[in-house]
Amino acid sequence: MKRLDILMKRQDLLKAEITANLNFLIGTVAKSPAMAGYGLTTKEANKTVSRYVRKGLVPVALEMTRRYAKLWKLMQKLSKVNWEILNLENE
Repeated sequence: MKRLDILMKRQDLLKAEITANLNFLIGTVAKSPAMAGYGLTTKEANKTVSRYVRKGLVPVALEMTRRYAKLWKLMQKLSKVNWEILNLENE
């Protein structure tokens, strides 16, 4: 199997894994000492924004923020594979 074929297969696998992880939240879920419950803190338009997360939704929100971290790593891997494909196709 050629190097390009291997990279194309890896690209397809990464795309599928990225698609499977698109249900995500950007930010951090944490309990603040000043607040009674949990909050999701994120940046929007260069400002830190906190949103209240109901107690029953905390496990789901935590999983969604972990999914974002995983998605970020997958996108970095895909970028590297895409770069290698680009270089091989233009030789």
